[in-house]
Amino acid sequence: MLANQHRAINLSQGFPEFDPPDFLKDKISRAINDGKNQYAPSNGVPELLTQIAKMVHDRYQTHLDAEQRLEGQQNVTVTSGATEALWVAIQTLVRQGDEVIIFDPAYDSYEPAIELAGGTCCRIPLEAPGYSIDWSLVEQTINPQTRAIIINSPHNPTGSILSKTDLQTLQTFVEKYDLYVISDEVYEHITFDGLPHESVLSYPGLFKRAFVVSSFGKTFHCTGWKMGYCVAPHELMAEFRKVHQYVTFSSFTPAQIAIAQMLKEQPSHVTELANFYQEKRDLLIKALADSRFTILPSSGTYFLLLDYSAISELKDREFCKWLTEEVGVAAIPLSPFYRKERQGEYQQNNKVIRLCFAKNDDTLLEAAEVLCQL
Repeated sequence: MLANQHRAINLSQGFPEFDPPDFLKDKISRAINDGKNQYAPSNGVPELLTQIAKMVHDRYQTHLDAEQRLEGQQNVTVTSGATEALWVAIQTLVRQGDEVIIFDPAYDSYEPAIELAGGTCCRIPLEAPGYSIDWSLVEQTINPQTRAIIINSPHNPTGSILSKTDLQTLQTFVEKYDLYVISDEVYEHITFDGLPHESVLSYPGLFKRAFVVSSFGKTFHCTGWKMGYCVAPHELMAEFRKVHQYVTFSSFTPAQIAIAQMLKEQPSHVTELANFYQEKRDLLIKALADSRFTILPSSGTYFLLLDYSAISELKDREFCKWLTEEVGVAAIPLSPFYRKERQGEYQQNNKVIRLCFAKNDDTLLEAAEVLCQL
């Protein structure tokens, strides 16, 4: 609202400035015109479940429903956005008095969902500039009440990614302490510089006790369609579906049909996504090279963090407000992604903002020109 009010260049909220592929738009229009406008099956359109299972196999060498020969039907549920999938997974797992480990800065939907389920968050901070997980601290935090760990890679808002060693360590803890995992992988197809995305789906010891959440909105530039999905072992998925059926019951039918056709007929969009966004990341970094901002690493997602310590003493919220109102560029402060009790401490010691580069090149260059004048 502030960006619109002041006609600022909006690099704040994490949505693309451009449309979905023409093929996808054509297919959803055709589905609507062909009368595919009623409820889909609660679990998802069968053709889409099959295409998701194929993508999982091709990308992570994990064969879903191998014995039943019902690809995706027992392990995948389509949801109304990844946020619904996260909420349902948390309600499925978390009980009164349980503790769930999450990492600060964290996506803001985790904690409310955990608290609604009767659980408590144990928030472990990630420190700039690498924002990597201190696994010794994680092990010290685990106790008899610890039920689950939520991971997010590629990570919003920092752009960091988990390594093979990270996933192997997590798998050791899951098996040693009898834990569950919720893996937020909505940016799974957007990693840079040749770095692979390490998915929980690639680690059998993790996947057997995990819910993996993904997003079509991020992948196909259609966040407003609110299309996501969850993958889990069929025993866990059966419990997940008991909650899902009373939340949304089913998701947008024409979009499911269109996405199934997109995955089947134009799979190259997914494989080319990383290069598409790396070009935008590199364009923005190059354009900001002469600015007074310190640019932090971005290994994935479509976000870039900037340290503004050399420019202002304002706290991050005030700086972002000033940047929007007086400079004409909207950004997001990082402090709201932290535990409330720690936000003041964070603002005192950190001056970092988040930019979204899922924008047209002209928009990125125009914003960078303004920011370089600070």
